[in-house]
Amino acid sequence: MVEPALAETAVRGPERSGRQARRKLRSAGPQGISRPYIVRGIPTYDILSEDNLEKIENNADRILAEVGIEFREDPAALELWKSAGADVVGDLVRFEPGLLRDVLKTAPGEFTQHARNPENSVRIGGNNVVFAPAYGSPFVMDLDKGRRYGTMEDFQNFIKLAQSSPWLHHSGGTICEPVDIPVNKRHLDMVYSHIRYSDRPFMGSVTAVDRAEDSIEMARILFGRDFVDRNCVILGNVNVNSPLVWDGTMTGALRAYARANQAGIVVPFILGGAMGPVTSAGAIAQALAETMAGCALTQLERPGAPVIFGNFLSSMALRSGSPTFGTPEPAIGSLVIGQLVRRLGLPLRISGNFTTSKLPDAQAMNEGTMSMLAAVQSGGNFILHSSGFLDGLLSMSYEKFVMDTDFCGALHTYLDGIKIDDNALALDAFKEVGPGNHFFGCAHTLANYETAYWDSAMANNEPFETWQENGSEDAAIRANRRWKTLLADYQAPPLDQAVDEALNDFMQRKKSAAEDAWY
Repeated sequence: MVEPALAETAVRGPERSGRQARRKLRSAGPQGISRPYIVRGIPTYDILSEDNLEKIENNADRILAEVGIEFREDPAALELWKSAGADVVGDLVRFEPGLLRDVLKTAPGEFTQHARNPENSVRIGGNNVVFAPAYGSPFVMDLDKGRRYGTMEDFQNFIKLAQSSPWLHHSGGTICEPVDIPVNKRHLDMVYSHIRYSDRPFMGSVTAVDRAEDSIEMARILFGRDFVDRNCVILGNVNVNSPLVWDGTMTGALRAYARANQAGIVVPFILGGAMGPVTSAGAIAQALAETMAGCALTQLERPGAPVIFGNFLSSMALRSGSPTFGTPEPAIGSLVIGQLVRRLGLPLRISGNFTTSKLPDAQAMNEGTMSMLAAVQSGGNFILHSSGFLDGLLSMSYEKFVMDTDFCGALHTYLDGIKIDDNALALDAFKEVGPGNHFFGCAHTLANYETAYWDSAMANNEPFETWQENGSEDAAIRANRRWKTLLADYQAPPLDQAVDEALNDFMQRKKSAAEDAWY
């Protein structure tokens, strides 16, 4: 692939070369696209008063103390809770008010997840924002082949698309489920694909304790055992079995990540009216209770291990029982979760580009915009599901993936806020132009025009007649062409040959030790 700037230099000569060099210089750094993550330049949007926040916290404390949470099929977790002073009866654990908050004091408020390319390492927590692709869809879809089960080829394609976007910061995890690989072995191929086809941070498996441990071991092969013991290099996303149940698979995987000093993302899945109450305040209190318990468990396993407070509020169509995503109630609830998590001092994973639409259409973009704006305004630090989410998370869409990454680009500028300096205030431009004239050719415009505005790769801003003459293409058709171009131009980042061989040897030994399992 020839870099666009180099290609234009070859065609247009040294004058164009100098202009491209200046543009590249201006675009680098914290205000440009060449950055591994966003540092928030605007404040969070806080909507609840101190009094109302305390009411939710007190309600969560009462759920924990009076109802409790079950920890099933994980005797080691129950022993940890007993040693911490919780009331354990069978699988049911009850917590006195303040207990979980005390345990959580050892959790870091901010940490670095290292990438194999150090320039792409991300900072999670504080004022930092990291965008990652959608996660967990069993199906994929595009305009050419329609909806179908995901394969390893699809999985790798989405990694390549993420790597190709300047607006994503993270390779993600289970971008889609590759059903053509045995269930008990696909985690090896997925982790390897993230390592091979991306040089950004990535996530590992959580579907069984041994799969989590395999993921961590592959990270050790890549980074070195001592480095991994001291630094976070891989994330594991675990879900509460809402309402108020933690199963042994999830807590076992969560403790495996914590034990290795790697970050767990602790996420309830609260579908209002099914796994939680239909009222937002009750669902938020439930989410706070469930997630605090999971986060605290990591600190009992290894005090100081990084952990991310996750949240996934959703609603449902109560007349039909169908889940709904991208609706206003979960969006506004995300803002409240953000306030509560800042009071805990933990990094936050929140919402994403949610939609129940079956196509990359107006419904998809309306619902996605609603939930993504809530995510960034809530103070979210790690925003999973930033691109590709369609069909209520059942499908990963090629077209929506590139449409969403384009929106992530717009959010970079949105989160940067307004810069105030002599150049931005433009007094010299006013003096040069004067009353009644235009700014199009003034010195200030010429000095700033290449970086003044975010430039969409997807939007069509031509006059109607030109758009019509060129085929009247809608956004989905343009997106279909774009993802194909990105895949055709993709080049894998170099990977050390010895590391590659060691990873393949590890995978081969693991695969040879077990028969294929397909369920």
